[in-house]
Amino acid sequence: MTTEQSRNEEGIAKAVGILKQRFGEYAQTGLSIREQHGHTTTWLENQPPDIVVFPGSTAEVSEAVSIAAEHGVPVIPFGVGTSLEGHVNAPLGGVCLDLSRMDKVLAVHPEDLDCVVQPGITRKQLNEELRATGLFFPIDPGADATMGGMAATRASGTNAVRYGTMKDNILSLEVVLPDGRVIRTGQRARKSSAGYDLTRLFIGSEGTLGIITEITLKLHGIPEAMSSATCSFPTVDAACQAVIATIQMGVPVARIELLDALQVRAVNAYSKLTLPETPLLLLEFHGSAASVEEQAATFGEIAEDAGGTGFAWTVSPEERTRLWQARHDAYWAALGLRPGAKGISTDVCVPISRLADCVNATQARLTELGLEAPIVGHVGDGNFHTLLLIDMENPEEIATADAFVGWLNELAISMEGTCTGEHGIGQGKAKYLGKEIGEATEVLGAIKTAIDPQAIMNPGKII
Repeated sequence: MTTEQSRNEEGIAKAVGILKQRFGEYAQTGLSIREQHGHTTTWLENQPPDIVVFPGSTAEVSEAVSIAAEHGVPVIPFGVGTSLEGHVNAPLGGVCLDLSRMDKVLAVHPEDLDCVVQPGITRKQLNEELRATGLFFPIDPGADATMGGMAATRASGTNAVRYGTMKDNILSLEVVLPDGRVIRTGQRARKSSAGYDLTRLFIGSEGTLGIITEITLKLHGIPEAMSSATCSFPTVDAACQAVIATIQMGVPVARIELLDALQVRAVNAYSKLTLPETPLLLLEFHGSAASVEEQAATFGEIAEDAGGTGFAWTVSPEERTRLWQARHDAYWAALGLRPGAKGISTDVCVPISRLADCVNATQARLTELGLEAPIVGHVGDGNFHTLLLIDMENPEEIATADAFVGWLNELAISMEGTCTGEHGIGQGKAKYLGKEIGEATEVLGAIKTAIDPQAIMNPGKII
């Protein structure tokens, strides 16, 4: 059955009419705004919804979902659109729920180290609001993503090696189910043995089971001291060996990022740095003044044993910010390596002991195929990204790149890793999920059918 044949034209028409009447200016059907909400940061085609609704409360989300459910119309949640695997595309049309108006901090409990937020608040907005409390939320995927989107895709980022991912930092969710009912998955207690772990069921569900409308987050104290360090290595293998030794020795690094030589060259040009253009590790240490100094010194010894040179660390906030901003700008920096090319980012994650093998094989394969693709990674937990710089007017190059992505995903799975450490499945990686979890996909399908029997929640994603 084709996508066009699967569209529920009659239901969509009725639902759009009702939603426009009910939400007025907060229900938009213009082509440009629909395309903005059906865009993708991958090479997948733009698949716009039929209407974009901007609810302002859980009650309004529930009402919009109920209207869609009554007419059998797809519902696609939208944060700020920074996902990388086609999560916000609308292959069957339908209703996009843009949650940007729901951007409030509802409660902060400093004594319990938690807060309650709406899904539309971004990570930067949240940490700005928390600044006066001495607390912060550590998950940092790079993009200024919304908390709802980060929960729905089980995001992580540069701090994951110390603070974990979204699944480790969410206590409870409020969710609107596919029939419009509103449920809460837990309380604020730090642990519970009460029934199935519904919170983690919805974390990473990518909008296919319900719409997250409220999130209770764990918070952490802003460290007394922070230091950042850089160290260059003769090869990517040497850098990876230093990472493996650091983790195995239990050095409590907060961040440990790998940039290959090509990415360092791009960063130098874009951010006006003068780093040696060889593989680089960029690290951050959190703790007391004495502990961060000790951690940096220990890593320096590990790095020297692995052939590292030019090890330097700083506690200067300005210098630290400059280095990490350069890391966060790596995507834009990489585009400068091949002006006019489109950057296609893909990620995998492997057990830390297989990291060097996986990265080495990846670089060799890229060279063999003649593809230009810098590598960066949150390598403290075995996760790295390859950014393919592709001429989208060259069908042969696109086919080669697509084949490489498939090869890389299968390589990671063969190493007992995963086809995605943090990007999620969406549309782009759906074909690799079965290879990774096998017959367990049937369990996913059973859960999906039980919760969303009409299959209206973000169809075409994950399964």
